[in-house]
Amino acid sequence: MIISHIVAIAKNNVIGKDNDIPWRIPGEQLRFKELTMNNTVIMGRKTYESLGRKLKGRDIIVISKTLEENNNQYRVAHTINKALEMSKGKDEVFIAGGGQLYKDTLHLADKLYITVLDDEIEGTIFYPKIDESQYNVTFEKYVTEAVIPYTYYTYERLNFY
Repeated sequence: MIISHIVAIAKNNVIGKDNDIPWRIPGEQLRFKELTMNNTVIMGRKTYESLGRKLKGRDIIVISKTLEENNNQYRVAHTINKALEMSKGKDEVFIAGGGQLYKDTLHLADKLYITVLDDEIEGTIFYPKIDESQYNVTFEKYVTEAVIPYTYYTYERLNFY
């Protein structure tokens, strides 16, 4: 099973502000939808609650010690290890935040799907620093037709295959 992070970050590694995404850029989340559709997405409780809606077409596992399971919208795991165990048999699972979950699982990530905004944005939640000596960039696409231009990157851990 491939363990992947999927995240959008500002140039200064900001991913959130007060449990929300501090930008709205039409089209920027399209890659998230394309990559995660029909796959398992693991996220923390605060991230799930900040969505405000169900992510259709995806198996959602929320890591929480307080939420009760809701079979129509998500499953609950108390730890990342339990969430990964619940994902056995999947080709790829996506970790989709928040900041602490990214920090706690970066060492497990085989792939990183990162969208980097071409701007620094004020925030309170950050993506951890990537040790680029551990990864190869295997995909890069710059998008200029946006309120804030951004670049899609895919990093793959060295010796991944």
